[in-house]
Amino acid sequence: MLADRNTYKLLTPGPLTTTPTVKDAMQIDRCTWDKDYNDITQDIRSRLIRLAHADEKDYTAVLMQGSGTFGVESVLTSIPGHDDTVLVLVNGAYSKRMLEILSYQEIKHQKLEFAWDEIPDAAKVDAYLNEHPEIKMVAMVHSETTSGLLNDIAAVAKVVKAHGLLFVVDAMSSFGGVDINVPELGIDFIVSSANKCIQGVLGFSFVVARRDALENSRGNARSLSLDLYAQYLTMEQHGGKWRFTSPTHVVAAFHQALQELDAEGGINARHERYAKCNQLLRQGMDALGFKAYIAAEHQGPIITTFFYPDNFKVDFPAMHAYLKQHGYVIYPGKLTDAETFRLGNIGEIYPEDVTKIVALFKAYVEAQHV
Repeated sequence: MLADRNTYKLLTPGPLTTTPTVKDAMQIDRCTWDKDYNDITQDIRSRLIRLAHADEKDYTAVLMQGSGTFGVESVLTSIPGHDDTVLVLVNGAYSKRMLEILSYQEIKHQKLEFAWDEIPDAAKVDAYLNEHPEIKMVAMVHSETTSGLLNDIAAVAKVVKAHGLLFVVDAMSSFGGVDINVPELGIDFIVSSANKCIQGVLGFSFVVARRDALENSRGNARSLSLDLYAQYLTMEQHGGKWRFTSPTHVVAAFHQALQELDAEGGINARHERYAKCNQLLRQGMDALGFKAYIAAEHQGPIITTFFYPDNFKVDFPAMHAYLKQHGYVIYPGKLTDAETFRLGNIGEIYPEDVTKIVALFKAYVEAQHV
């Protein structure tokens, strides 16, 4: 095993702390036209389909240059027909971003809003769809990294499929860390990113898509570079070739990360580690007066939003600097109506890290009362 070159660990929802072996995979320069490199892309695509519990005859995986938002924008601007209406279920900043994407491209859309600490109610979704037969697609976020909320995509999927509509899921910070049976749920397009639970580095997103739904979208794309169907067609016809220059080093790192996910025991084993760390973190922080924003029953195992304590004023930049000085980087809050900060526990974070993190916060709290 290579020596760990990290000077600190990231308590963020991605980019995150990676292994030395994932970093080392980026040390080789590769040609985008080379068969060996394209074979890596093809193996990644097959592995992603298996992680989704899907079959390659029914589903495909398309890699897309750019961050996770590029992948979401690729789906939302490539799949709806020019007269189709998209319904977005909104309960956080990333579902709001879906609305921004649709607005920029002037794609017909509607929203059904919920509180940011509340999961979308499937019964309300059903009632809304009954009243709006013009809707052809429903989009939502699974793990809302605004807050740490884990939405119930299974309950919503059941309703969406009963209405015969397309279902798009942004599983940016959950795919690979939370088991999602894509065909069983009837998800048509699920989007994630290289630098999340699979624990690669940032540089591309990916979409696991139902083949017939993707093929039916031909000609719908509003963007050249984000045309999901065109990217899919090129990868299919040219053995893993990307349409435009791809992030070769990042792809190699992701391939290594996928192998390390298998070595850890797959998604269920990784989920178990994440969930254990998250539980220990919530318990430890609660004891110090940092209350979680999301109720335990809706808390995902990825990232947790904490309120500032009532008994002293938090200087976030100073707290951030203190934690970083001692080996951990924390994340600011993303809520607009409350003073919060966030602690992620994906990546190379283990229970022993949580013990250290809680001890550091304890020392910080005690210093504020001197």
